[in-house]
Amino acid sequence: MDFRLSDEQQDMQDAARAYAQSKLPELADEIEATAEPPSAELIREYADMGFLGINIPGSLGGLGQTNLDALIVLEEFGKISSAIAFPVFESCTGPVKAIEHFGTDALKERVVPAVCRGEMVVAIAMSEPNAGSALTDLTTKAEKGDSSIRINGMKRWCSGGGHADGYLVYCRLSEEPGARGIGAVFIEKNTPGLTFGEQESLMGFRGVPSCDIFLDDVEVPLENLVVDAGGFKKLMQAFDLERCGNATMSMAQAAGALDEVIAYVQERKQFGKPIIDFQAVQLRIAEMQMQVDAARLLIHRAISNAQHGMPSIQESSIAKCFANEISRTVTGNAVQLMGGYGYSCEYRIERRMRDAWGWGIAGGAIDIQKTNIASAMVGRRFNQRAV
Repeated sequence: MDFRLSDEQQDMQDAARAYAQSKLPELADEIEATAEPPSAELIREYADMGFLGINIPGSLGGLGQTNLDALIVLEEFGKISSAIAFPVFESCTGPVKAIEHFGTDALKERVVPAVCRGEMVVAIAMSEPNAGSALTDLTTKAEKGDSSIRINGMKRWCSGGGHADGYLVYCRLSEEPGARGIGAVFIEKNTPGLTFGEQESLMGFRGVPSCDIFLDDVEVPLENLVVDAGGFKKLMQAFDLERCGNATMSMAQAAGALDEVIAYVQERKQFGKPIIDFQAVQLRIAEMQMQVDAARLLIHRAISNAQHGMPSIQESSIAKCFANEISRTVTGNAVQLMGGYGYSCEYRIERRMRDAWGWGIAGGAIDIQKTNIASAMVGRRFNQRAV
């Protein structure tokens, strides 16, 4: 078992770090101030640099690298900001991977290469007002005809909502109850009947659009069916990879905060000496480093054990849960160590703390991950509806 990056992975990490740190911090500040997502020009630049679709097969326009390679790059972008990294996250661990694995050939060829070229952004639409953690309670309904699918319903908390060019919409494709009736359909933004609510104003995630989605007699061709009724398990397998992406984005907030704090405590002086010379500060940053390293190792374990396939629900949930929790702790400690500067909006630490809380809610809240872990440990699902 070798925990070192290969020479190729090290080169990829170095390239991503050099690009991200040289140009993107100022853009991240602009995005934070305006809440406008990364521009189409910037996303195409990501594509030109080879940072989109890293783990997409070459036959579909990607680099054909591993999921681990993708997460190594994603971390470097995530250290800058969540919004800056979001296009990389969506192209490597988001719904495009479900389309790659389960979509029709016609849909794959239409969507996946466009994502890798930076010409299309694809978002996932899962949650509903009464179906978040209880996802199998969703009511958005899709009816298949001879040549098309008609969809009606509403989605909430869609990251990328109103901005993305296409949506992987979880919906009920049969009258079977619970998970057995659920599948997913791809819907492009300009499809008649697809409309969007007002943009949410969130505590963090500025520059990551989010809004309600309304589907009123939306009609798409049959080739847009990604997973039919009864394929909920497939969707969750793909989502296990997205959990690892979420964990990486979360851990990256902590890692970026730690980098800034290490520099700060060596420069900031109190009582005539740098505050790093105080043992209390030494203990705190040592704990922060241990937490970041442990989170990264759990993420890399989940991805590496899956090779080119999908991670297990147990290992991906452990990675996400732990990364979400330590991210909140590490960024909070970073704010405390930097004092007034950490609390000031003129600096980037408080943004990292706000985003850290968001990643522990997005993609399945922390306590839901713990339920997933316990379920995998004992080999059975728990009935949350039992009284």
